[in-house]
Amino acid sequence: MGLLSALEISGSALDAQRLRIETLSTNLANASVTRTPQGGPYQRKEVVFEALPATTFAATIEDALANADEQQLPRVSARVVDDTSPFVSRYEPGHPDADAMGYVQYPNVNPVEEMVNIVESARSFEASTAAMNAVKEMIQRSIELGR
Repeated sequence: MGLLSALEISGSALDAQRLRIETLSTNLANASVTRTPQGGPYQRKEVVFEALPATTFAATIEDALANADEQQLPRVSARVVDDTSPFVSRYEPGHPDADAMGYVQYPNVNPVEEMVNIVESARSFEASTAAMNAVKEMIQRSIELGR
């Protein structure tokens, strides 16, 4: 794996964490939305990360030996899915979205949990940025040594 490959891996991590931060921010912004255009309260979203390619070590070695010029790099794939946890019911009989018994369904969003997850994602983003900067510095030093 070369230095440019390390940049691609870090870039993949940056993209994944950016998507997670955007999704968490959307959740936070919609934490009190009781009626969406689709009907019902806002459904919390989650980002699911998957490592690509998901192969065994032996398969990776065989592939590397067979295709020395075409190296497969580990990457992170991220996709957004709906959180299936139940909505929060609150007794508010005067609310326009209250049901016949006076309960309002609120989104399954916990603002404190969302903020903690945003901080965690920001730290991960910072770590990936630091890794990219370290690789960039190695590339610059390699160029200087070649002069």
